[in-house]
Amino acid sequence: MPKVKTNAASKKRFALTGTGKIKRKHAYHSHILTKKSKKRKRNLDHTTLVAGANSKQVRDLLNLR
Repeated sequence: MPKVKTNAASKKRFALTGTGKIKRKHAYHSHILTKKSKKRKRNLDHTTLVAGANSKQVRDLLNLR
């Protein structure tokens, strides 16, 4: 049986924390930034965790199970 490939796009977008949770970046911070407030852009800069409802999907893409 062949090896299962990891999704290459997911490798670039997600990272694991030390405790095994999955980090992600916020969307809407790449273009059309002039109409967004400084506070909104600053808050989009930070990373956050993948929601629990989506974590199984992301783990499957990264072959973590």
